[in-house]
This record gives sequence, structure tokens and C-alpha cells, in this order.
Amino acid sequence: MPIGVPKVPFRSPGEEDAVWVDVNRLHRERLLFLGQEVDNEVSNQLVGLMVYLSIEDATRDLYLFINSPGGWVIPGMAIYDTMQFVPPDVHTICMGLAASMGSLILVGGEITKRLAFPHARVMIHQPASSFYEAQAGEFILEAEELLKLRETLTKVYVQRTGNPLWAVSEDMERDAFMSATEAQAYGIVDLVAVENENTNDFV
Repeated sequence: MPIGVPKVPFRSPGEEDAVWVDVNRLHRERLLFLGQEVDNEVSNQLVGLMVYLSIEDATRDLYLFINSPGGWVIPGMAIYDTMQFVPPDVHTICMGLAASMGSLILVGGEITKRLAFPHARVMIHQPASSFYEAQAGEFILEAEELLKLRETLTKVYVQRTGNPLWAVSEDMERDAFMSATEAQAYGIVDLVAVENENTNDFV
């Protein structure tokens, strides 16, 4: 791989050899990646790309590949809300891990267009906080805000998975890890990718 600007090998349809292309080529193909912890910078980049690509062409679907341990709730909700706001459908694809806010973004994809690779893992849980750092007054305010955030996240999972509120609330009490097939049964994804034996492509 070339050193410097991040590049990836890309083979155009009909071409025999792959060429190293700038990652922006992937953006032009409507492919987006969340491959780290969600923070303000990552959130702003993804939101900006989704809005820009939607303005460029509102009819072509977007594809968001997720391999994330989670991260901050508010930046994650910004990504989720943008996915609901932009005109194109957003496919979500879990490869590796979609934990915490990563799983919320995964479940936020267009229903029927959420996919997990066979060995992917998904995890849901309640939002965490830094209570141990807070003073008493701040602790109370933060606890109230945390309850509101938990209620919001729970409602999203209920709405997007079709599971009852009591079940989702109970599952979010702890770290609930799921395999790809378990995530499909839970309603977080709609499909589990299968490997095509003839071409070794995922379909």
C-alpha cells in the first residue's frame, strides 16, 4: 500500500487489475466507514459526508460500514438523526463489532437494508457516565440527563426492532452481546451475509 494519503485497491468493473485510489473514491461510490469510537470529529465528518452526498444525488443509496466499539451518545445520535433525515436510504453493514452507539447506528439503517457479516458481534447496553468525577449537584443533574438519554435510546431500539419496551429495557441493563444471527432475530439487522461459494463474494 502506498505511504502517505490513505489509499485502497479498487478494481473497476471490467478491469483486470486493481489500482490504488484515494479513499475519496469510496465516498464517490457512496461508501462510508465508521471504524473507530464515535466522537464529535468522527460524527461531524460522517454527517457532513451524508449531507453532501445527498445533495449531490438524492436518489442513490448510501452504504455505512460499521466496526466500532461505541462512543459518545450525543455525537452518535447526530449520526443516527442524519441517517433518518437524508433522502437516500442508508444501508448499514456490521463488520467486526457494532457495540453501544455502534449498534444504535447499525439499527438506524433503512429497515430491510441492515446487514451483518457472519462473524460480526453486536452489543447493546445503557449509556454510561462519569459519575465518579462529578460533585453532588452535578451528579443529580447528570443523572437526570442520563435517564433522558437512556429513555431516548430505548425508544429507538423499540421502534427499530419491534421488540416490546420491557424486553429492551431489561436487555439494556447489562452488556448484551449478540452474534450476527442473534442480532437478526432481535431485529437489529435484517440479513446476515452469506459467502457465495462460486466467487467468494459476499451477497
